[in-house]
Amino acid sequence: MLERNGRGKVAAYPGIDSLSTRYVLISPCRDESEHLQATIDTVAAQSVLPSKWIIVDDGSQDDTPRILAEAAAKYPYIEVTRRDDRGHRLVGPGVIDAFYHGLSRIRLADYDYVCKFDCDLELPPRYFARVLEYFAEDPWLGTLSGKLHLRRDGKLVPERTGDEDSVGPVKFYRRECFEDIGGFVRQVCWDGIDGHMCRMKGWIARSVDDPELRIVHLRQMGSSHISLWNGRKRWGRGKYFMGTAPYYAAAASFYRMFEHPYVVGGLGIFWGYLQATLEGAERMSDPEYLVFLRQFERSALFRGKQYSLERLHELIRSKPPKSTGAAKA
Repeated sequence: MLERNGRGKVAAYPGIDSLSTRYVLISPCRDESEHLQATIDTVAAQSVLPSKWIIVDDGSQDDTPRILAEAAAKYPYIEVTRRDDRGHRLVGPGVIDAFYHGLSRIRLADYDYVCKFDCDLELPPRYFARVLEYFAEDPWLGTLSGKLHLRRDGKLVPERTGDEDSVGPVKFYRRECFEDIGGFVRQVCWDGIDGHMCRMKGWIARSVDDPELRIVHLRQMGSSHISLWNGRKRWGRGKYFMGTAPYYAAAASFYRMFEHPYVVGGLGIFWGYLQATLEGAERMSDPEYLVFLRQFERSALFRGKQYSLERLHELIRSKPPKSTGAAKA
């Protein structure tokens, strides 16, 4: 197993050399003072530390700048960069713009892995070590995460996420895969589009329910700084942008009615999708991607998502892996 020894070196998991553990975290961050210190502490406690952690202060107006300054002074791997305040939080394109601002601060070729990492998370201490083990075992793996959990009444409750993507708050990518798919789209639902792009390009995208990869999400996915209803409408608009068919959007909305906030959340997703349709909003236009997406959606609806993913994974694994930096399973 990957662990730091007393001299700061890495004891390698079979098949991993010391160079393949170089990962960079890039964190868009705006007005995160409520959860930021917990996130900093959870990264500092990791058994395998990041080579670099770029935190992009995206115009914060709360105590975030002070917390970040103290963290950068304490931890040599943290670098803080600040963008001017645009006057409001812009989820989706704003988050990805901030991510790319951070990415511009490094030479990506210097790292084996890149992770878009939110500032409202808590992780088990071997989270990144375990992720690196998964990548070492599977050269077809392009992006991976654990599963998100919320704290409710003193217990951890899973957020409902599919297995076909790494979760948006913790997008850990093999660098070769990230470059192959062209990075992230600067729009809501970027964190669903990337998984489909991975599979279309011959990479596997996954999230796994591994006890060492259970992520505590300190703010519910799909919520908003305005309201949860607003967040779910935004989610629906994102579904429209990514090219989701109306019948699949309706099925997804129905599925989300059975989680908090019950019924209303699912209705918000469908209403956001319908509004975008009536407005003729911007939409993904890549014909190859759209054909691939619609084929997957139809298969998932009529044959089951798990079956559809297994068939795609079999097809991907039937071809030589694109990765050059990991041991073959």
